[in-house]
Amino acid sequence: MRRRLLVTYLSLLTVAITGLAVPLAAAIAARSTQTVFIDRQGDTSRFASFADTALRSGQTGSLRARLARYDGLFGITAAVVNRDGRLVVSSRAGTSLDDPAVQAEIRAALAGEGSAADQVVWPWQSRPLVVAEPVGHGGETIGATVTISPVGGIHTATLTGWLRLAAFTLLIGLVGAYAARRLTGWMLRPVLRLDDTAHTIAAGGLTARVPGTVGPAEIRRLGESFNTMIDRIEEMLERRRVFVSYASHQLRNPLAALRLRVENLTVHLDGAGAEDHALTLDEVDRLARVCDGLLALTRTESGRSQPSVVADAATVADARIAAWRPLAGRSGVRLARSGLDQATVRTWDGILDQVLDALLDNAIKFAGPGATVTVTVAADNGDVLVHVVDDGPGLPSAALTDALQPYWQATEHPERAGSGLGLAIVVTLIAASGGELTLEPATPHGLHARLRLSAATASPPGSSAPPRDAAPAETRPPPPADRDAAPPDAPPPGPAWPRTAAG
Repeated sequence: MRRRLLVTYLSLLTVAITGLAVPLAAAIAARSTQTVFIDRQGDTSRFASFADTALRSGQTGSLRARLARYDGLFGITAAVVNRDGRLVVSSRAGTSLDDPAVQAEIRAALAGEGSAADQVVWPWQSRPLVVAEPVGHGGETIGATVTISPVGGIHTATLTGWLRLAAFTLLIGLVGAYAARRLTGWMLRPVLRLDDTAHTIAAGGLTARVPGTVGPAEIRRLGESFNTMIDRIEEMLERRRVFVSYASHQLRNPLAALRLRVENLTVHLDGAGAEDHALTLDEVDRLARVCDGLLALTRTESGRSQPSVVADAATVADARIAAWRPLAGRSGVRLARSGLDQATVRTWDGILDQVLDALLDNAIKFAGPGATVTVTVAADNGDVLVHVVDDGPGLPSAALTDALQPYWQATEHPERAGSGLGLAIVVTLIAASGGELTLEPATPHGLHARLRLSAATASPPGSSAPPRDAAPAETRPPPPADRDAAPPDAPPPGPAWPRTAAG
């Protein structure tokens, strides 16, 4: 921006200086010419007064001597012609008056007109300066006198004037360039400070503010408005962090009491309910971890610091599939699992659980009866990819990006519409862990949710393990602590975030 402003200012300055310098240069050339012209015109008029007597009497000796002495002193050719334009006397032998410029001035003089005073001799012109005056007697023109002056002196005077003008113009240009640079710096300094402050805030330094003591009044007001905006944003973020902290903290005691009561039910259960009882305890523990994760996020300036919790994406995927299988069975949706048996990722505690809950909830809700939802864990160039793919109707291509925005709802299933926050929350959680979520169309149809997270090691431990086949989760061997045997009518787990159509 500084360069563009300087170029603009210097361009305007150059145009202004040029607009003034060119007429001044022309005036200097005209003044140099006029100075010499007036001097030659006086000499030519004086010779015309002497030539009157000589032309009428025919005695030209005295006139020739005057002309020769003048030529010897100044090196200027002087001549007298009669009314027919023939040379009568000259200041030097062999003078020729055949030059068209000389003939034009002589003809004008014989017509009773003196040389025009509007001539300008430019430095690149080499033709001499010709001045002619009529010789009259009794109101009748009887001849003309002419002087032919070299223009070297005019060139020297003009170039000297131009050199001084160029030096003055250069000085003005340097002063103007310095002033433009200082003016540009004065105008842009608060803008640059605003830019630096904005970058600092974007990097997480919400305490940075724009100093508003210099610069134009409009930019100072902009800086003050920017500071006020950041103050309000910081206040809102602080309120949000406080709310999340309080909410997460206050949920700990009820969750602890709930777990204690659920544990106390152990003595009242028979063998058929033991599996559901274990799943319920796991869900309570997971909700506790979610609260701890939310507390951790609020302590890290909205999750900008590096996550420090290492989780096994494959194990989390197995656990979430087991938790969602009862609801999937009642909805007529088959859950399948493929890919790595182990893939450690760096994330916040409980985040991956919540993300998979939201994605599986959407897939089961909208894939439709008879559909298959496949969760695949894979390694990719130091990252871990978790794919949630269903073969349902999917989403139009135009809606794949919009579905990640808050409050977006699918128009294809208005009866299943929710709050429109599910996928938006997933995007926020994944971004807090340094990951990325994208939606793509599945082949041949359906929706493909691609989740990318940073691996906890350069080469995930699971990369060397043999990949699972894509067999449905119901038919493959269960992972350790598998709880897939939950009855179809068991209550579904309660994901921590709202879920909607594709959101």
